[in-house]
Amino acid sequence: MALEDAASQVDEALTRGDLRGPTFENAFAGAPSFLRRRWTKDLTGADLAITGIPFDQAVTHRPGARFGPRAIREASTLQAFDAPFGWGYDPLTELAIMDHGDMAFDYARVADVPARIEAHVAAILAAGVGCIALGGDHSVTLPILRAHAARFGPPALIQFDAHSDTWPDDDPARIDHGTFLYKALNEGVVRPESTVSVGIRTDNPDTRGVTILDAASVHRDGIDATLARIRDVVGERPTYITFDIDCLDPAFAPGTGTPVWGGLASWQAAALLRGLAGINLIGGDVVEVSPPYDPTGATAIAGAHVAVELICLWGWTRRLAAPASRG
Repeated sequence: MALEDAASQVDEALTRGDLRGPTFENAFAGAPSFLRRRWTKDLTGADLAITGIPFDQAVTHRPGARFGPRAIREASTLQAFDAPFGWGYDPLTELAIMDHGDMAFDYARVADVPARIEAHVAAILAAGVGCIALGGDHSVTLPILRAHAARFGPPALIQFDAHSDTWPDDDPARIDHGTFLYKALNEGVVRPESTVSVGIRTDNPDTRGVTILDAASVHRDGIDATLARIRDVVGERPTYITFDIDCLDPAFAPGTGTPVWGGLASWQAAALLRGLAGINLIGGDVVEVSPPYDPTGATAIAGAHVAVELICLWGWTRRLAAPASRG
């Protein structure tokens, strides 16, 4: 692109016509949609929608993840210029990706939020569009999974997390970010034999039959062995990935509600996500980014990178000329 053309780009989130293609406007200016995609509620012509779920009223410790979608979007502007590193294709060029904005809800009617999330995501999927969600606390994943299960059947689940989120909770009225997986398993939204949790490092003896690849095992066994075990669990099934940013060690992602030491390094997370290319990904989310606890913005940057990797995974089997797996 000519320098004068690049210099004329501004607020591409509001003015761009085509859903495809990179953006070259200044990262530090303009309307910060995710990756400078068009910011619209119109799903027409889209392959994939990025949507924010700014809800954090189900946390057990520090709030602030309601600001996660905004911070992740701002951080993502650093990645809007070039194809994502290490993938060998550019999803911004080969896929029609839009920013669907945030889900609207009444913050004072907390009990209504899960049903609103489910309906919001279900409407995206009903339009034939994929969905990557930006949280929000981890409670938002349960209604998102319900929407995906209603459309595709119970998906395989890859959970990146410091916590198992399978603590007992049999009260249907409770909304808790630490019990989303317990409830999803009880409801049959996902199944234990096709669920794997990676990066766990908090004690919860009842695994509910889920395969646990704790952080220590990732450090000890390495990337290739971890990837092999994940693939053994999910196989070729339609798969959903939920990435709690506290899966990363607090050295890499301090801005989260319940940080736990001993977690994954950012390079390990990147290698694992890229190594999953070829799985049948139907959707995903990144949650628990809490900007108030990280004045450096590093946690939001990590969250933006995770979301981009989810886009690349989702697009890997859907791009214009896609091999089934990486060589």
